[in-house]
Amino acid sequence: MALDLTIQDCLPEDWRQANLVGRVWLPEAAGPAVVVLRGDAVVDITGTMATVSELMNDAEPLDRVLGAGGLEIGGVAEILANSAHDARDPDVPHFLAPVDLQAVKACGVTFAASMLERVIEERAKGDPSAADGIRDEIRDAVGLDLGQIVPGSDEAMQLKAMLIEKGMWSQYLEVGIGPDAEVFTKAQPMSAVGVGAEVGLHSKSVWNNPEPEVTLIVNARSEIVGATLGNDVNLRDIEGRSALLLGKAKDNNGSAAVGPFIRLFDDHYTLDDARAAELSLTVEGLDQFTMRGRSSMSKISRDVADLVAETIGAHHQYPDGFCLMTGTLFSPTDDRDAPGQGFTHKVGDVVRIASPKLGGLINQVNLSERIPPWTFGTAALMRNLAARGLI
Repeated sequence: MALDLTIQDCLPEDWRQANLVGRVWLPEAAGPAVVVLRGDAVVDITGTMATVSELMNDAEPLDRVLGAGGLEIGGVAEILANSAHDARDPDVPHFLAPVDLQAVKACGVTFAASMLERVIEERAKGDPSAADGIRDEIRDAVGLDLGQIVPGSDEAMQLKAMLIEKGMWSQYLEVGIGPDAEVFTKAQPMSAVGVGAEVGLHSKSVWNNPEPEVTLIVNARSEIVGATLGNDVNLRDIEGRSALLLGKAKDNNGSAAVGPFIRLFDDHYTLDDARAAELSLTVEGLDQFTMRGRSSMSKISRDVADLVAETIGAHHQYPDGFCLMTGTLFSPTDDRDAPGQGFTHKVGDVVRIASPKLGGLINQVNLSERIPPWTFGTAALMRNLAARGLI
């Protein structure tokens, strides 16, 4: 299934008034460029800011973008079309993930529906055929809308006591309604893939899914300066066997997709817009299977600013900043093959995550072992920028 990356599919509906920052691979430089969109043109501003991390750490990143000079390297439609992994001309620029030196962090269990699915994974011990029965058992035991419970509240602690008494308490419920959020390292700096790239599944996994998430861009001063989209690719069977396998379930080659662009906060797009974002998800398979879902940030159990505060502060610093995937409401339960087996990815699936003010992040699924290995890391970036006289 060929990827078709167009302005209509990948850019925000109001993209002409949005301040969009991205990264492009420049074949002639054998390295990346920091770019902004100006009209239909993609403009290289790497001479002003050598990395996206440096730009986001600036005292006024929006002003710096608006005032930056640069060189037009092509049209956005042309570079988008060349970003599809299956139709890429290596001599033409293509888009990368719009973050570079930032840590890639993620939050788990921030929505009630996905919290229950994590509990189901744990109790099923990675067996998808056991999920339906456990799902009914948990819902009967809880008997209320967990989405109405404020994490860490007295009501949440009373529910915890009740579930412990019933033998239904879980480490996932602890981070879902307890006082402390789950924040983990999703991927290493420079390893995230961008629009049009392949996303990777570990070959050992037989039960997995996409996770569409609003991804916040946070600088070293803990200021949220923009947002983008993310796919926190999840291996349900591996994490379900043991939470101690979270690293194996979450951090693999191509398992974090971010993009297509960072939308900086301005008069047209603010943190409140990110708080109210509606995300759509479509998965289309080579087997003619289609799945659709939605995730609404209005149903998140912890405010996104609180999630950032749990990530950075006196207890933990990020001098290069970080991006933070904020969790998802979406947990697919539709049967794809045999009844009771639920949903899992197949190689070749095309995943489209979209939100009106952030655009569309489109990727195709493959095994982590089969997609191009990650070779251009932080040291390679520093050497490349130095050779180009940019640092």
